[in-house]
Amino acid sequence: MSKIFYPNRDFSKKAKIKNMCEYNEICAEADDNYEAYWDKIAKEKIDWFKPYNKVLDEGNAPFYKWFIGGKLNITHQCIGRHLKNRKNKAAIIWEGEDGSRRIITYLLLYYRVNRLANLLKEKFGIKKGDRVVIYMPMIPEATFAMLACAKIGAIHSVVFGGFSAEALRDRIIDAGAKLVITADGAYRRGNPYLLKPIVDKALEEKCECVENVLMVQRNFEEVNLVQGRDHIYNDIIKNYSEFCKAEEMDSEDPLFLLYTSGSTGKPKGVQHSSAGYILWAQWTMENVFDVKENDTFWCTADVGWITGHTYIVYGPLAMGATTIMYEGVPLYPDAGRWWKMIEELRVNQFYTAPTAIRLLHKVGANEPVKYDLSSLKVLGTVGEPINPDAWMWYYETIGGGKCSIVDTWWQTETGGHIISPLPGATPIKPGAATFPLPGIKAEIIDKDGNPTPKGEKGLLCITKPWPSMIRTIWGDPDRFVKSYFGDCKKNGKPVYFSGDAAIYDEDGYIFITGRTDDVINVSGHRLGTAEIEGVIGHEEHVAEVAVVGRPDDIKGEDVFAYIVTKKDIDEATLIKNINILITKEIGPIAKAGSILIVPGLPKTRSGKIMRRILRTIAKGEKITQDISTIEDSSIVGTIEKIFKEQK
Repeated sequence: MSKIFYPNRDFSKKAKIKNMCEYNEICAEADDNYEAYWDKIAKEKIDWFKPYNKVLDEGNAPFYKWFIGGKLNITHQCIGRHLKNRKNKAAIIWEGEDGSRRIITYLLLYYRVNRLANLLKEKFGIKKGDRVVIYMPMIPEATFAMLACAKIGAIHSVVFGGFSAEALRDRIIDAGAKLVITADGAYRRGNPYLLKPIVDKALEEKCECVENVLMVQRNFEEVNLVQGRDHIYNDIIKNYSEFCKAEEMDSEDPLFLLYTSGSTGKPKGVQHSSAGYILWAQWTMENVFDVKENDTFWCTADVGWITGHTYIVYGPLAMGATTIMYEGVPLYPDAGRWWKMIEELRVNQFYTAPTAIRLLHKVGANEPVKYDLSSLKVLGTVGEPINPDAWMWYYETIGGGKCSIVDTWWQTETGGHIISPLPGATPIKPGAATFPLPGIKAEIIDKDGNPTPKGEKGLLCITKPWPSMIRTIWGDPDRFVKSYFGDCKKNGKPVYFSGDAAIYDEDGYIFITGRTDDVINVSGHRLGTAEIEGVIGHEEHVAEVAVVGRPDDIKGEDVFAYIVTKKDIDEATLIKNINILITKEIGPIAKAGSILIVPGLPKTRSGKIMRRILRTIAKGEKITQDISTIEDSSIVGTIEKIFKEQK
């Protein structure tokens, strides 16, 4: 049995949910009358322009609709309604990697967003339903752009600034974007880098949908400007009014698209709605992080990922909090950078990835003691399960043994936290996701909906719809159904399957054990093996390729590629060529940490590659799986021998 860590008593007395009795009461309330529970929360949390007339429509499952007939605008929820009492409060504290800072109050944020919204409408003709791709570094203008789109009803799609031109192009084309908002560049590890040339390359072909590019000057670097297409934000933004009427949006109108890797080569455009998404973003901020009026909240994610959407921008602003946005990396100029910021900004809730925790523990274990971290009240982790050693260092060294660690499990598709401790209530076991949040029916079952016995691995499913859930895959509803509702049923009805396996321990705690599909979780970022394989296959010497994930002490998982070559080539050259291709087509985050040249791959007689065998070999484990279905079983022993020799 794992050691249990109980919440700090003094913290619990003031927490939103103070103990497990309160947690169980709220869960029972949701179980007794599911729609009434969500109705109560939606009326409490959202400032509606027009009330909804129905809580949930299940008539076209799994295309569920929430808060039918309700009207709102996300920017009123995140900015407008705060102007009465919080207009001079810091909404965003931004810190550049060079140490420069900008403080944007709620009133200033209101003006900045309105000006950009007017620019989008008046200069570029962007209107409700149009798609805008945002390819930005971690600067406040990225947030302004997201909110300006929401203000006028445009659908934004933020693309992570580390993605390549080809990856950006794919997302622009799939979304049918009319406008790209970008920056000349930014700073990382003390050096400037450029983004605008990547946009230029992405738009070289097949992007006829894009009519304009709006560029923020961050570095003031010399970049190419295409006359008639490219416009400098800094030069023209002052020409637009600071007042803009918010577009009245339906509860189910799309707020944004966010592309995530799947088990096929084509990224999936996850579509989120307006009301359900913002409701859950705010609720989880208030309850999972227990953020209070005067707290300062810091999520270290990039706005290009769902964590940045929900817990840098929409969640903190919806509840009127102060959110920190940081441009750089945790190791610049040294491993004390984050702890120095926590001391200086008096951060109360800190949310980061296990990858970062493991890295800082490895290279700067003694750095935190140099700083005053006493302002911290809650620590969070996101993106992947955290191993017990890293958990203990985080708890004892960063939290001083007094802060609860909320190890949150959720996905791009869920919009917000699904399984997580509550900091004032939940007894925590290191490495456990713990329990579903109130109103969330997350269960570990088999494909037929039968509950999995304690200690046995099963499929992590959400068996009832919830407000912040994915609505569809942009332009591909059939893929939406197949991807999420095609594998598991309960009571004869399809239910949402997360793609993760999990177990209940003897106390009913949920432990996530990893993916069941062909997706690799690198530093908390999901990468489809098919997408990586497709890129590697473009190398002229590659005949066949199979990509799997391998455990990594820092990144959680690393990309491991098995390559069958067409002809002899210097191994070092091939590896270099492959990683250049991956960086160019996807981005450096997908680079293969290990590449093994093999004479063949283990396949069934029907030609299916037995990836579970390759995963076992990559982990250095003994093969216990049945290999009788492999057409040439001798290849397994050959690959094992090559792996051991290389190792």
